[in-house]
Amino acid sequence: MGNYLPSTESQRKEMLDALGLESIDDLYTAIPAELILKDHPDIPKGKSELEVYRLMEGIAGKNTVFSSIFRGAGAYRHYIPAIVNAVVSKESLLTAYTPYQAEISQGILQSIFEYQTMICEITGMDVSNASVYDGATAAAEAVAMCRDRKRIKTLVSAAAHPDVIETIRTYCWSAGYPVELIPTKDGATDLDALEDMLSDDVASVYLAQPNFFGIIEQTAKAGELIHRKNAKFIMGINPIAAALLKTPAECGADIAVGEGQPLGMPLSFGGPYLGFMATTNDMARKLPGRIVGETTDVDGKRAFVLTLQAREQHIRREKASSNICTNQALCAMTASAYMAAMGPKGMRQAAVLSMSRAHYLASELGKLDGFALKYKGEFFHEFVTERPPDAGRLLVYLEGHSILGGLPIEGGLLWCTTEMNSKEDIDLMISLIKGART
Repeated sequence: MGNYLPSTESQRKEMLDALGLESIDDLYTAIPAELILKDHPDIPKGKSELEVYRLMEGIAGKNTVFSSIFRGAGAYRHYIPAIVNAVVSKESLLTAYTPYQAEISQGILQSIFEYQTMICEITGMDVSNASVYDGATAAAEAVAMCRDRKRIKTLVSAAAHPDVIETIRTYCWSAGYPVELIPTKDGATDLDALEDMLSDDVASVYLAQPNFFGIIEQTAKAGELIHRKNAKFIMGINPIAAALLKTPAECGADIAVGEGQPLGMPLSFGGPYLGFMATTNDMARKLPGRIVGETTDVDGKRAFVLTLQAREQHIRREKASSNICTNQALCAMTASAYMAAMGPKGMRQAAVLSMSRAHYLASELGKLDGFALKYKGEFFHEFVTERPPDAGRLLVYLEGHSILGGLPIEGGLLWCTTEMNSKEDIDLMISLIKGART
């Protein structure tokens, strides 16, 4: 890392002379003398680089790092090309803050603009913001975008991620607006129930594609039902699955949201991640957070600026439609570097490998007693099996062999694969389960 004090000793003296001061201490003459620390604080002597390294290595050694992970549930282990970390570790990007002064922040602004462009490409939408905190926040912010004076109710699929459901509920509870869950049927959103629930006071409907159970939803049909009642359709997506499935725009979504963690971010004990949001031109002015736009400078050259940032987010506080005033710029940069490195073909290949290996795993688990598929619908790279009576013991046994098995959920086990799970990894886990039962 570079020096955070860029001015030299002579430059500091020049500034003091301009102020008519002798030293830095003269800047603090207004502070009572008894409050000024005159001696160095009594703190332990700093450790050497080697000592710090060994200390941190010992702390890190307490973590359990699995060689194989067959669990997702919203956070996924994908391959991250080396160039991604090489790009985002550059000091000019890693230490940059909010680009308020466009004239000296063109690099950061362009990186965010490119991110927004790529998000629009994978969602099919017209405009994207510069990201929010995480996928659950993105979903809740999208719900807030859709409300008006007459339409205040939100419908959320019970097949959505539990954390997303709770975040939407929290946002709506604090604002005093009702939320209702759409029942599920065979692991997917019950569209008949949705049709019955679409009253005139429904502002928006949220569905995830794929849903929490891995099932691929009938989002295009859902979009038709929702728009027939003049409500807004919010579609949550997995950005890797988006390389294979229809885009939110093709399904009639008004807003597309999701968790950007699969786009080049490691698991990292749950963050930091980023939530992406994209929408149609009709709703662009309701999009929260910041948006980078493209323009030209006084010389007619391509340039970038912050644009369409609703000031109510800063000054109206409790009356504002959103209080998102920042973005996950470094995480967005990571997503940009990942998508640029992978390209459309690379992302599609990652999606195909993830999906094909999930189906192979489901087939192999299905040959074992107690691991039959729970739902019949098509799935991407996650699926739910029945949970056999010895599931707890088997999962502990797998952990002893550095394998993280399926996630216990109500009524079953939620499994996941990505391109990081080879056929050999799957076969090894199956053989270990068989061996543990003999």
